[in-house]
Amino acid sequence: MGIKNNLSDKNAVVIVAHPDDETLWCGGTILTHPTFNWFVISLCRGDDMERASRFYKSLKILKAKGTMGELDDGPEQIPLDKEEAKNAVLSLLPNQHFDLIITHNPSGEYTRHLRHEEVSRAVIELWYQKKVSGKELWTFAYEDGNKKYFPRAEKRAFQYPLSENIWKQKYALITETYGFSPGGFEAETTPKIEAFWKFFDPGEAYKWLEQAG
Repeated sequence: MGIKNNLSDKNAVVIVAHPDDETLWCGGTILTHPTFNWFVISLCRGDDMERASRFYKSLKILKAKGTMGELDDGPEQIPLDKEEAKNAVLSLLPNQHFDLIITHNPSGEYTRHLRHEEVSRAVIELWYQKKVSGKELWTFAYEDGNKKYFPRAEKRAFQYPLSENIWKQKYALITETYGFSPGGFEAETTPKIEAFWKFFDPGEAYKWLEQAG
């Protein structure tokens, strides 16, 4: 199933934990929809000058706008208070209606990153509580077999194979703009198939979130 440009000139927001998540997990989708009004929020690393600089350079290439927060992202991965994550999203989110909201999966994209999971829960709950206005919400849909392999598209999810040209642009963002090593996790992971779980009803998304634990 290929990506169809059937949502031209729409307002879309991508809400992720880290700079590079937007490119790694849905960069091809952004590149394939250049007429969207894309806004990207990274909730962590806004105080990291190097990562922040690369984030904004990437947004220029993606033809997107965006901003960054400064949620704790230390190696200890101390759990965030639920309200702290939600307040961080609201503080950075433009006050407008979005045709499309994209964020992390409640179980993350690989085993495991707590911030991915927390951001996903915060965004889904805010959508359910009508504090974030959006017509539909997509979460990334990847799994790594409990660290058995690099993250890959969930077979049951909506899958969007990327053209070779789009994938090369995405890969260049990861390795050249963000500067990740070609042999490192990010470069080796860079999906050629992007995948999403799609929701059109906030109640259904919230029920799914609760079942996910």
